[in-house]
Amino acid sequence: MELKIETVDIKFPSDCNVIIGQSHFIKTVEDIYETIVTTVPGMKFGVAFNEASGPRLVRFDGNDNELINIAIENAKNVGAGHFFILIIRNGYPINILPRLKQIQEIVNIFAATANPLQVLVAESDLGRGVIGVVDGQPPLGVEGEEDKKKRYEFLRNITGYKR
Repeated sequence: MELKIETVDIKFPSDCNVIIGQSHFIKTVEDIYETIVTTVPGMKFGVAFNEASGPRLVRFDGNDNELINIAIENAKNVGAGHFFILIIRNGYPINILPRLKQIQEIVNIFAATANPLQVLVAESDLGRGVIGVVDGQPPLGVEGEEDKKKRYEFLRNITGYKR
C-alpha cells in the first residue's frame, strides 16, 4: 500500500473566513445551515460536505451562490470523505464556532481562519483523509510591550467584542 501526501490550497475571497472540519453524517449541511441562520441571521455562507459512502456526493447548502460554489470547488479539490468546508461573509468564526461544536455529527474542526490555508491530505488505497492544516505563516518574533498595547486596543475597538 502506497501513501501519498498532498497539500491542497483552499481558495476563498479576501473578505471571507473559512471553517473546515470533519463530520460523519449526510445531514451535516442542513444542520450547519440551521445553526448559522439562527445564530447570526445576516451572515452569508456556503457549505459543502463530502460523503464517504453510498453515492459519495458533494452535498451543499447556503444562502449565497458565490460562496456555495467556492465551497463546492474546495470540497472537490480536497476530495476527502466526511470533510466539510464553510465559507462565511458578514461574520466571524468566533460568532458561530461554539454552536458548530454542538452539532452532534461534527467530529473535528481543523481550522477557522481568514489566513491563507492549506489542507494536508493523505491518500491510500481506501481513499483520502485530512491529516492536518497549514494556517497562515510562521511567527516573526515575540510580542513586546507595544505589541501588547496594540492587541489590547484592537480587541476593544472591534465592535461589541470587548469593553
